[in-house]
Amino acid sequence: MLHLDALNSPAAEIILSLSIMLLAGFLATRLTQKLRLPNVTGYILAGIAVGPYVLGLVPGSVIDGMDFVTDIALAFIAFGVGRYFKLEKLKETGAKVIVITLLEALAAFGAVTAAMLLVFRLPLPFCLLLGAISSATAPASTIMTIRQYRAKGPFVNLILQIVALDDAVALVAFSVCSAVVSAVDGAGAVRPMTLLAPLLWSAAAVLGGVLAGLLLHALVDGSRSREHRLVLVIAVLLAITGLCAIVDISPLLACMAVGTAYINAGGRKLTFEEVSDATPPILLIFFVLSGAQLQVPMLATAGLIGVCYFFVRILGKYLGAWAGCAVCRTQAPTRRWLGLALVPQAGVSIGLAALAERILPGPEGLMVSTIILSSGVLYEMVGPACAKAALFLSGTVRKQPSEEEKPEEAAGEDSGYPKAS
Repeated sequence: MLHLDALNSPAAEIILSLSIMLLAGFLATRLTQKLRLPNVTGYILAGIAVGPYVLGLVPGSVIDGMDFVTDIALAFIAFGVGRYFKLEKLKETGAKVIVITLLEALAAFGAVTAAMLLVFRLPLPFCLLLGAISSATAPASTIMTIRQYRAKGPFVNLILQIVALDDAVALVAFSVCSAVVSAVDGAGAVRPMTLLAPLLWSAAAVLGGVLAGLLLHALVDGSRSREHRLVLVIAVLLAITGLCAIVDISPLLACMAVGTAYINAGGRKLTFEEVSDATPPILLIFFVLSGAQLQVPMLATAGLIGVCYFFVRILGKYLGAWAGCAVCRTQAPTRRWLGLALVPQAGVSIGLAALAERILPGPEGLMVSTIILSSGVLYEMVGPACAKAALFLSGTVRKQPSEEEKPEEAAGEDSGYPKAS
């Protein structure tokens, strides 16, 4: 079998690897459609298949060098989510969204921390940091599933607002727990600014995102052609993403702020639709990469602790979402099934795991990273199926799209994110 890493041309390796990932993702959806599974599941399984631990079609050097794809994909996703934070809508649902988000995030945090402490008797610093990371939710696979099944309505709007705020809660929780860990350690190895820097940089990134959104409105909402609008939006999103990469923070919150500021400044929904039309290949590569990056040997290393984390976090998310919906008196279908849509975890959690590895000594830090990296891809595999179940069981979606439907039809009326009702 020809291995791409045997080629003497790095450019050829990258180009052929991209082709393999696109084709593998497409072929995998032929199978998942027959099994009535979301496309995202097929993309991730395709990534595992072409990755270094199965067929080895894509070299590890190429996979390691494509981390920027994750940031770019998150930027487009976050920008699209920003449209759902119109002020008039937030006035109607803002308090409800905040209450539900806090309860589901903190319930996962409490459940994971308690399980690690009481069941495995692990050190408090390890338990606190792992618990804080568990509160994060990855929006990408949930949003892709929503798009595939043309879902829209109050249930979908609530999901989108919650997954957008979840990472902010996780970031604050991790910063607080890091400060506690530093105090418990007592060694003074971690300076306060080391712990506060990600939070401060994220706040600055959000402010920059707001300013960029206002600038974007001034630039694109004139007599620009469709092509020029798309060029300007992508340029702004890439600039924000690159600046976030310089200070090693996720672009999620900043790019969501771009979309939020743009729509509240009077921006057109058509712009979001045009951007969404350009993103499917990027998102496909993002999910295939997620599968290819799975460190299969790490699954054995994580062992029973990793299995416990995987299930306890899901239970915490579900019960926390149920409690939040009960407090806010939402409709029964929302209360029963919202938690299923909050299962996926990747992106921000992986970044926090890397920081935890620097904070915790030796094996403990490595174990946190191992658990998050290995479970993250597993969450991304079961997460889309859980999100699909939530959409159907809640009554939001009642019809399975047929294989003959065009991709743009399966994504919704606007070929983008579901329209706010």
